[in-house]
Amino acid sequence: MTDAVPDGRRFVMTSAQRRTLLATILGSAAVFLDGTVVNIALAAIGRDLPATTISVLEGQTYIVSGYFATLAALLVLAGALSDYYGRRRVFAIGITAFGLTSILCGLAASLELLAIFRVLQGAAGALLIPGSLSVITSVFEGAARARAIGIWAAATSATTAAGPLIGGVLVDVVGWRAVFLINIPLLAAALWLTLRYMPESRDPHAPARFDWLGAGVACLAVGGLALGAIRGQERGWDDPVAVVALCTGIVAIIAFPILMARRPDPLVPPALFRRRTFAVVNLSTLLLYGALYVSLTFIYLYLIGVVGYSPLGAALAVLPVSILLTALSTRVGTVAGQVGARRFLAVGPVVVAIGLAWLGRTPVDSQPWRPSMNDPSSLVPPADVVTGVMAASTVFGVGMALVVAPLTATLMSSIPVRQAGLGSAINNAISRVGQPLLAAIAFIIATSAFYATLGSTLPAIDVADPAIRATIPPLNAPAAVLPADVVAASRQASADAFRLVMLMCAALAAAAAAVNGFGLRREGSE
Repeated sequence: MTDAVPDGRRFVMTSAQRRTLLATILGSAAVFLDGTVVNIALAAIGRDLPATTISVLEGQTYIVSGYFATLAALLVLAGALSDYYGRRRVFAIGITAFGLTSILCGLAASLELLAIFRVLQGAAGALLIPGSLSVITSVFEGAARARAIGIWAAATSATTAAGPLIGGVLVDVVGWRAVFLINIPLLAAALWLTLRYMPESRDPHAPARFDWLGAGVACLAVGGLALGAIRGQERGWDDPVAVVALCTGIVAIIAFPILMARRPDPLVPPALFRRRTFAVVNLSTLLLYGALYVSLTFIYLYLIGVVGYSPLGAALAVLPVSILLTALSTRVGTVAGQVGARRFLAVGPVVVAIGLAWLGRTPVDSQPWRPSMNDPSSLVPPADVVTGVMAASTVFGVGMALVVAPLTATLMSSIPVRQAGLGSAINNAISRVGQPLLAAIAFIIATSAFYATLGSTLPAIDVADPAIRATIPPLNAPAAVLPADVVAASRQASADAFRLVMLMCAALAAAAAAVNGFGLRREGSE
């Protein structure tokens, strides 16, 4: 394809380039959007969908964690497939698969089916993210490529930031199923643009051997450990499904580094992690992004399911995180490039930890925000929201803005240019793989704390009874009309559980600060 035409100091894209870029933006935006927008719908999903083999909070955790698990495990493999078989072909397959799985999610008749469909949706999404950047890299050159990547990054970041807000409006006005079905027109447009305007390209030097075994073992490791831990906590540690899943996950996670050291074309080359900075940044990414994704899931569950926020109100209350991350990242990246990234990477996660701990102190009896277009006065947030959730979210957002750009820059400077794509893909996968693993720990903490508090407050209730657990789930409204004292005890137990989960996430962020502070003490050395 003819490259963008220089016009003075600007680069004018050709018509085909503009449409190709739009296709990559629409395809990627759908994947990023579904990573954030579903959190807003979880309370409504848990309330509306029946479940026979899993509990409400268990199903809600699987819905989020299953998506991230397959997305993370298959990202690197998907990039290799795209380079070998053709970027346009794999991208079009990814769009089609993501659209079909979005329809399945939107039509799911039970909590179990939705969890399964989300696993498939994550696998489809893995075909789109690395493919987008590969297509842009092949279609544009020089300064035009940098501009195109900047447009792609800005558009997908804006979509991710707007995800909770879009989800809040959809859940309030249309219903939670629209959160998944909204993808269809976007993906239909992306598929048409791809087939009509995107040129086919592939890497002639790409290896023909793919580490399918490595990708499969990674899926088993993450999925087995997450499923086993969650299922064991909910059903008992002697549950056959939990035991098999945990054993599979343990064997797989032990086998994975051994396989990587022995495979001729490993999914994750061990040599990269011998570079100190690369290893430190990826460990920090695992901790910090795990805290980010897990905390957002539980924040929305608590605000909507327990405190009483509407989905739109919860999205608006937490919106400062996205706004500050988008507004400050470029400036922070520029300053970090001048004075060094280490201080930002040490201080930023501490600020994140403060914000998360503050959010964990949100009182269960604080005034919720339920904005409605039919009542203009409701669009003004209550004082409790401004001084509580919004203020804490502002601190949280400032902390993330201090970290994201310096973390990415440090990562990319730690590896040779020829391995930049692989290194970025590995870090992208690690940023998501922490969610299912750490969400399983958060689930154990939340359910243990919830039923311990409930049992001590109401000794007459047998909290081990499956019927009681099905009727009174953590971080959700009770599934039946119950006496006022039981409802009040349930809400307070959820508040206690939420506080502990937020403290866990704050500890993860603080650990990321320590990893950066000590691990990068000789910045730039290997």
